[in-house]
Amino acid sequence: MTGESGLSQLEVHLGRLLLGGVLTSASFLAVGLALWMSGIAVPAANVLLTIGLFILMATPIMRVIVSLAEYVRMRDWFFVLTTLVVLGVLMVTVAVAFLRHRQG
Repeated sequence: MTGESGLSQLEVHLGRLLLGGVLTSASFLAVGLALWMSGIAVPAANVLLTIGLFILMATPIMRVIVSLAEYVRMRDWFFVLTTLVVLGVLMVTVAVAFLRHRQG
């Protein structure tokens, strides 16, 4: 599938992914914030807040991965290469952030 129908399907997949990621993240953050503010289960609240933030940060990375898979399926090699470069930059950024966090 190429052309307009392939791009329309990609937009639908990406829209669902972004909506699902944001809603899931918001749910974890809301429950975690409510628990934290109540003071009832602060350790559990911290875990939920961390998971919510992780999902929120992972959503754009997942968007790039889904885009890559769709471009491969559509055999649009220019966008496959471009998306691989973007994914590489994101992975380097995550690795550098992780290493800096471990050091300090």
